Amino acid sequence: MKIWKKGSMDKTGSLSLLVVIGVIMAGLFAPLLAPHDPLAVQMSLRYAGPSWEYLLGNDQLGRCILSRLIYGIRPSVLAVLVVLLFSVLIGAVLGFAAGYFRGRIDTWIMRICDVVLSFPGYVMTLAIVGILGVGLENILIAFVLTKWAWFARVIRTSVLQYTEQDYIRFARATGMRHGQIIRRHVIPVTFADIAVVASSSIGAMILQISGFSFLGLGIQAPQAEWGMMLNEAREVMFTRPEMMLPPGMAIVIVVSAFHFLADSLQVALDPRLRQSGVQHDRQPEHKEVPVRL
Repeated sequence: MKIWKKGSMDKTGSLSLLVVIGVIMAGLFAPLLAPHDPLAVQMSLRYAGPSWEYLLGNDQLGRCILSRLIYGIRPSVLAVLVVLLFSVLIGAVLGFAAGYFRGRIDTWIMRICDVVLSFPGYVMTLAIVGILGVGLENILIAFVLTKWAWFARVIRTSVLQYTEQDYIRFARATGMRHGQIIRRHVIPVTFADIAVVASSSIGAMILQISGFSFLGLGIQAPQAEWGMMLNEAREVMFTRPEMMLPPGMAIVIVVSAFHFLADSLQVALDPRLRQSGVQHDRQPEHKEVPVRL
């Protein structure tokens, strides 16, 4: 695959892809990889340091930190990927409809997007959580209800760049159906933009869901989640600051991997960025010009 070959030339992007795949696989197979039950309470091991049996030590209830870290991938990363899929799907349907058909459809869809985007994302999410109640499921629903409008606007802008191309006009003139034109000619050329926009949004959504869990609005105890683990370690941050390192480093590494992967993917899919990068790497040759007196 050409995109894979272009993306694999970037070492940072390749390493980020491996990290992302490894994290996703660890979350999917958490019961097989976790060495202990993440909910098992052992007060005799309260705040125990790292050992061969408990590689990252134990928390305030004697629970295995490594096991909770692995199980925390599910709400912190896998749930975000599911929400992102639904948000992009809704945004893509409305964005294609607005950018391709234009007219009243475009006007109505964009006015609805303006209303949704007129409020800050955090405020809208907090309002929806306040109405639906505290919990991970309600936060995920709030994400879908607030994120789709931004994807719809971005995808509409991408579609508008191609709907007036000559081959699109020729397809319309030949009597090809709108669904066939969108499926055969519009989706393939806009897929790169959609992939870049979606991949660049994952990191921010992971930070948001961890932030809400840190505030106590997300997943509730005793379930494991990275933001909630940070909140639990906050109580002993001055006496045992090492308790904040595992969930904090997990968030930093995963979010950075998604951001680096998005940058690499954008460069691999956009030939203009690749050409500019090559030209930037090549230093111009300075030739001495003889001066005649």
